Amino acid sequence: MKQNDYEDIIRLPHHVSSVHPRMSMTERAAQFSPFAALTGYEGVIRERARQTEERAELDEGVREELDRKLEVWEREPGNRRAVRITYFQPDARKDGGTYVTVTGRVKKADGYRKVLELENGLKIPAADIVSFEESGPEDGAEEAPDRQRERQNQGKD
Repeated sequence: MKQNDYEDIIRLPHHVSSVHPRMSMTERAAQFSPFAALTGYEGVIRERARQTEERAELDEGVREELDRKLEVWEREPGNRRAVRITYFQPDARKDGGTYVTVTGRVKKADGYRKVLELENGLKIPAADIVSFEESGPEDGAEEAPDRQRERQNQGKD
C-alpha cells in the first residue's frame, strides 16, 4: 500500500443525509444491544423455578380449638384482640402456596362464613389458618382505646 492511496478522499467533508435524520447515540447503541429471540422465556424459567409449599392438614384438636376461638371472637365484636396468625396463602399461578405470618387486631370473626377479618382489612379463611396466638397489651401489643377506657372505669369502682 502506498501512503497516498486515500489522498483523494481523506479530506472530504463527512456525508450528511438529506433524507434520514441523524441518529442519537442512544439509538445507535440500541442497534447493537443483545437480541432476545425468545421474549418472555426468562420469566417462564423464573416462574418454573419458584418454590411453593404444600398445604399441611391440621390435626383435629387444633382445628377444634380454632373453631372455639372463632366463636368467642364472634360473640365479643368490640374486643379487638391482638393476634399473631400463620396461614396458608394459595399460589395464584401454580399448585401449592406459601405460609404467611401476620400480627394485628381482630376486627370481626364470622363463624358462619368461617372468616377472620383483621383491622387492616385482611380477611383470612379459617380453613387456611394453621396456628394462632393471642397476645394482650402486656405482650407489647396496643390495647384498643375503648378497652382501655373500660378497664380504667372498672378499676375506679
